[in-house]
Amino acid sequence: MPPVSLQGQRFKRIAAGADAPYGPSGRSPWLEVDWSRHQRWVPTGGGPVNTIDLGSGPPVLFVHGLSGSWTNWLEQLAALAGSHRVIALDLPGFGHSPMPSHPVTMAAYASMLDEIMGELGVPSAALVGNSMGGLISCELAISFPERVERLVLVSAAGISTRRDAPGGANLIWMQRLERALSGGGGYFARHSVTVARHRRLREAGLALFVAHPGMLPPALASEMIRGAGKPGFMSALRSMMGHELRSRLELIGCPTLVVWGERDRAVSVRDGHVFSELIPDARLVVFEDTGHIAMVERPAAFNALLEDFLSS
Repeated sequence: MPPVSLQGQRFKRIAAGADAPYGPSGRSPWLEVDWSRHQRWVPTGGGPVNTIDLGSGPPVLFVHGLSGSWTNWLEQLAALAGSHRVIALDLPGFGHSPMPSHPVTMAAYASMLDEIMGELGVPSAALVGNSMGGLISCELAISFPERVERLVLVSAAGISTRRDAPGGANLIWMQRLERALSGGGGYFARHSVTVARHRRLREAGLALFVAHPGMLPPALASEMIRGAGKPGFMSALRSMMGHELRSRLELIGCPTLVVWGERDRAVSVRDGHVFSELIPDARLVVFEDTGHIAMVERPAAFNALLEDFLSS
């Protein structure tokens, strides 16, 4: 596909189809990586954190969202490792990382990222965060600005996901169904391979997050589903819904790229325009016919966009 450039533009819409094919094209490079060679446990004040670290060059740190894990970035890690040091982690209470010894809050997650970067010898990096991971990345850029050189927000939480925001009501019901969510999410996670192989089950497991679940390869869909049903979910959801971010976005001082899917059912694309308006040096890209995880749904176009932003 042609290079994706934002030079001189504050807003860009990327059309579906030839300009941004849906899902991976051909066999994904991440399937050839022995990920166990790049895994390590990093100690923090709240406990050990499962971390993936590979490649060399300017560092890029990827932060997953609610119900996610480091595998949400498989299509990016393998693609960028040739030119960057790429780091992804399981937030405490998600993936393989145990619950932390302290309460789960967005501020605590940001402080943990600061610790992780210190332990890994990374003075500063580009941060790429999806959904709740975008909110946490914003918090890091505000509270520890020396750590963040560039910021990429992919369908970030923090605006309509607040409890008192007009769109916050869409998440309140999740608190009332904690047991059902944990049980259902756990079932999908335990049977992720089986679910991913069946088109209807794949659609049931991913319909809220992607525009076309049936078009994703089963191997990739399985990794997305596996992040469900983790112990940190409800604590993180409550903290996310109560975290004030909007009034502090003007404090972000680094170049920022805001990426959204036009058909995002989890967090409205309207929030993308708010982020791009309130962050002083921000640009917005909207992918047509795309849901909540553009990096998974449009990996080739997303990676081209990310590489252009990192090198500009």
